[in-house]
Amino acid sequence: MIRLIRLSRFVVALAALIGASGTAPAQDRRQNAPGEFDFYVLSLSWSPSFCEEAEERGKGNRAQAQCGGRPFSFVVHGLWPQYEHGFPEYCEQPAPRLDRNVMTSMLDLMPAPGLIFNEWDKHGTCSGLGGRAYFETIRKARAAVKIPEEFLQLSEPKTIAPGDIENAFIKANPGLTQAGMAVTCNRTRLSEVRVCLSKDLQFRDCGEIEGRTCRRDQVTMPPMRGG
Repeated sequence: MIRLIRLSRFVVALAALIGASGTAPAQDRRQNAPGEFDFYVLSLSWSPSFCEEAEERGKGNRAQAQCGGRPFSFVVHGLWPQYEHGFPEYCEQPAPRLDRNVMTSMLDLMPAPGLIFNEWDKHGTCSGLGGRAYFETIRKARAAVKIPEEFLQLSEPKTIAPGDIENAFIKANPGLTQAGMAVTCNRTRLSEVRVCLSKDLQFRDCGEIEGRTCRRDQVTMPPMRGG
């Protein structure tokens, strides 16, 4: 009984100590230090899936910049600094103001002003780069990844295995491996293809990211919109 009481007191004391230092330990000793990270993840969103989901949530009007007019296939969701385990975010609060000219220069790759500003605040501030240099890096990262030909002019819905999407990207991008990417999905649709890149934008493996690949047998790729 005495041992149980002592053990109980120890557990309570340990819980109090953890609570005093935060609800969870930091993901990385460098947590949220600008410029201190291991690699990037380039996240490419399948735009038609985003647009269908926006309509289903009744937010179609707010997504007009991306979902009306010009047909988009894969668009850049973001370029995210990562640790080998975990990731930094919001590394400068408040974030330095992003020049509006920089924002407008990115609309061909990231067709939503709100997305661009949010990505700068949440992820760009962790890169250690200024706003213009960060978005120039996004453009270079996007140029380093070739979209497979079969996804560039998709005019009909396509049902496909996530592994086949991975294989198509691997075939189109020498040096990219299954261990260096992930295909994500929602209940039925393809959501994103995420590619891991070193700080100098070379393909590299990333076990934690690869482990998040969609486990469904098949996903749907809605067709491109507009014309």
